[in-house]
Amino acid sequence: MSDQQFDVIVIGAGPAGYVAAIRAAQLGLKTACVDDFTGKDGKQALGGTCLNVGCIPSKALLDSSRQFWNISHNFPVHGISVEGAKVDLGTFIGRKDKIVKQFTGGIGQLFKANKVTAFYGKGKLLGSKTGGSNQVEVTGKDGSKQTLSATNVILASGSVPIELPFAKFDGKAIVDNAGALDFTEVPKRLGVIGAGVIGLELGSVWKRMGAEVTVLEALPDFLGAADADVAKIALKEFTKQGLQIKLGAKVSKAEVKKDGVHLTYSDKDGEQQLVVDKLLVAVGRRAYTDGLLANDTGVKLDERGRIVVDEHNHTGVDGVWAIGDAVRGPMLAHKGSEEGVAVAEWIAGKAGHINLDTVPWVIYTEPEIAWAGKTEKQLKDEGVPYKVGTFPFAAIGRAVAMNEAIGQVKMLAHAETDRILGVHMVGPGVSELIAECVVAMEFKGSSEDLARIVHAHPTLSEAVHEAALSVDKRAIHKGN
Repeated sequence: MSDQQFDVIVIGAGPAGYVAAIRAAQLGLKTACVDDFTGKDGKQALGGTCLNVGCIPSKALLDSSRQFWNISHNFPVHGISVEGAKVDLGTFIGRKDKIVKQFTGGIGQLFKANKVTAFYGKGKLLGSKTGGSNQVEVTGKDGSKQTLSATNVILASGSVPIELPFAKFDGKAIVDNAGALDFTEVPKRLGVIGAGVIGLELGSVWKRMGAEVTVLEALPDFLGAADADVAKIALKEFTKQGLQIKLGAKVSKAEVKKDGVHLTYSDKDGEQQLVVDKLLVAVGRRAYTDGLLANDTGVKLDERGRIVVDEHNHTGVDGVWAIGDAVRGPMLAHKGSEEGVAVAEWIAGKAGHINLDTVPWVIYTEPEIAWAGKTEKQLKDEGVPYKVGTFPFAAIGRAVAMNEAIGQVKMLAHAETDRILGVHMVGPGVSELIAECVVAMEFKGSSEDLARIVHAHPTLSEAVHEAALSVDKRAIHKGN
């Protein structure tokens, strides 16, 4: 047993935790970060789910698969023909692994540069306090234990995939997001339960690589969290690409047999059967707090297992804070990172800031989907008067030149004040375009503000400009 004293201990080194640790250290606080994620090489791999088996590796595979898809589907339009294109799956997966290692290693270097002490093991907040300090027990991979003390502890334990009782993960036939990143061969038939971000992104990867992909979504509406107009366009495009998306399809059984995974599901036409070679279960994630809290810490969990916090991410227990996927709000890496920065600044006596109302959402499919703020349905349900402006990428010169003239930008502004309430996009590069709208919303901007700003031509950003003009029925390049 050894005891080390810190100003701040962060449990978890994902996008919320490692950012909180770095910012705390920048502010002059003696900081430690505890994490037990192990990489493929058997060593500590900082970065949590996002860098190891989430955001970064999935984007690497999405980009690689897009290159392969373009050869046969987009190059011919440009007069470019390529015959006999093949994929070396070892290199395909290896490139992803190299990128992951680069970034996880990069966090280790940032920790050293900022004098953050990294501990490799499972962190647990203890209930006992000594000298006003919170205690954290660290259990190493070899079972050894040590106790650390800190004035402040930040819980950033993240989330894990939700497992269905009838479709347990076996890492081979039935996989979670991590398993779907490491297939040793392209499955001929891939089943996906859940048409959310993970299901659509990884389903797209393997569809482009040649798999026959069937997505089973229990809800009757496609992408219910997104604006209905955007979701409708996206569903149409994904269907064109060959993704078989079945809505209102409730899976009740998944049996692994010699010839594949046998699925039983019911839809409007009754009970159905489907056989696939691999099954990706992507029905969402849950806060990961297993073994995080001793019984007498005083930290509370809500009905969904999330750590209860106030508007400043404080748990109500002196010196204990929580951020990221383990608390309320969207389970998004960038949301967690900004909470980490805010909490570090609050601890240091500064003015931290996080506005959950302007957090952007992005789905990195083709076309991309992005939004921030309220949907049209939400505004209707809340009785908020609003105006709508839309503009299609089909009328944007840059999009047409790129052969990606699909989708639109939709802007919602208050009918009386013109303040931007929400922006919803589907199309090329919208993961980047949404940032302009978030800035405008954060500064309480109006559609008139964006309409009066000069946008470079020809660029994709002109769709945002024209959508803002369209709010007051004065778009230049389309009929209003």
